[in-house]
Amino acid sequence: MHSEPLSETYDVVVIGGALTGAASATLLLRKNPGIRILIIEKSEKLTRRVGEATVEVSAWFLGHVLGMTQYLNEHHISKQGLRFWFANDKVKSLDQAAEVGPRYLARLPSYQLDRASFDEEVLRRAAEAGATVLRPAIVSNVQLVPGGLQTMEVSHGGRRTQVSARWIVDASGLNALLARKQGWWRVNTEHPTAAAWSRWRGVKDWDSRELAEKFPQWASAVYGTRGTATNHIIGDGWWAWLIPLKGGDVSVGVVYDQRLVDFPQDGGILGERLKEFLIKHPVAREMMADAEFVGEDVHRRKNLAYYSTTFAGDGFVLVGDAAAFMDPFYSPGMDWISFTTSAAAELITAQHHGMAMDEKIAKHNRDFSISHQRWFSSLYKDKYHYMGEFDLMELAFRLDLSLYYWGVVEPVFHTGEAALLAPPFSPPSGKFFAALMRCYNRRFVRIAQRRRRMNALGEMNDNRRSLIPGFTLDRGDTKRIFGMLGQWARIELREGWRTWGEKDGPDFRRLESK
Repeated sequence: MHSEPLSETYDVVVIGGALTGAASATLLLRKNPGIRILIIEKSEKLTRRVGEATVEVSAWFLGHVLGMTQYLNEHHISKQGLRFWFANDKVKSLDQAAEVGPRYLARLPSYQLDRASFDEEVLRRAAEAGATVLRPAIVSNVQLVPGGLQTMEVSHGGRRTQVSARWIVDASGLNALLARKQGWWRVNTEHPTAAAWSRWRGVKDWDSRELAEKFPQWASAVYGTRGTATNHIIGDGWWAWLIPLKGGDVSVGVVYDQRLVDFPQDGGILGERLKEFLIKHPVAREMMADAEFVGEDVHRRKNLAYYSTTFAGDGFVLVGDAAAFMDPFYSPGMDWISFTTSAAAELITAQHHGMAMDEKIAKHNRDFSISHQRWFSSLYKDKYHYMGEFDLMELAFRLDLSLYYWGVVEPVFHTGEAALLAPPFSPPSGKFFAALMRCYNRRFVRIAQRRRRMNALGEMNDNRRSLIPGFTLDRGDTKRIFGMLGQWARIELREGWRTWGEKDGPDFRRLESK
């Protein structure tokens, strides 16, 4: 880390030194040789955090843009896709649970990250590239001056200093320093999710000889590995992740819709309640029978989803979780980091080179506001109502994955960094894809709500297996979507037609969830 004395004026001050802030600084230093950047990090040492799984776009960003492929292969785990496990009252053992996931190894790289060591490495590289890092330090009294010098007070080592910069990059994560201070921060009341998580030791190995001997047909059904996937245990209105970390620990957490699920509030410490909740599912019961949580690493948070109504101005830009957070399902947060940091670096670079800013800032705010709104409403809005239904979720996953490859992954791999300047679902082409995804998502919600009324939830959640051969960037793979649309049509003709024409009442979703 740079140890030069703290100056009072910089070109850019980055608030937050984890992945989002360090990546923003790295991109700015690369685009603007000689630029003076101060990274202010509140902690002496970065700790583990959620956001451990990358997907195709974020893995490409970390490897190709930040240049960390060798480091990732040496120090973290190569991820083998997403896997989902469903159950109903008929399921008594692991092999009887319905399963969705890849049959083979993944075609494109992604990783399972220990964020503590990974974020420290990204920060170290930013400092090596020329950023000044100040830690542990606290920022307060930020004053924004459009088109001028932004000011703040920085407390470090018992000393308080006033620091100025032409730009502030807010990478403060969940603290969302600028959004909260300026009154832009909003809870997403349409998505009342909550989560509890920890790291565990003693979770069983999905690919162990023990399980292969116990469930031989189950073990031989998959040609790749299950253990290095992000395994999702799925229930009615909730899902849990099991993510392996280098060294043997496993990150385990549950996310639930508070309208549908009552997480145990009493009966022991949080880690015990988390295990008590999970082992009611037969798959989690098998995998976590002897597991123990790391006592100092247990967390809980309510009302996960939020957003800022403003993403940038002439002198500041919000990146990563400081700008918005939707839902950890499908690990979109790492992609969001890739897009927001890339666009922030481009915006600041334009001003640094003397370009007019009004139109660029307006476009940045428009694109990211639309991206966030469409991303949420198309993919996550009310998804927890049907998440626990094997047939609906299996089809939704394949449709979601197909459209992700078609609309997001393919442009990045074929066009390069320029594709990261246009966030998913942004104008003009994003409107069509958002409408299609919103349509089937809402239809599956309706069908699941009817099943709830008829006491017919989970009837297809046992002894079924959907093993996907894997997607490539071959345009021909996109043709698979027509077969999926046909499957959707068959579900509509079988039962969906009974919900056609229904409209939301004033409190429809809450009433339907009871």
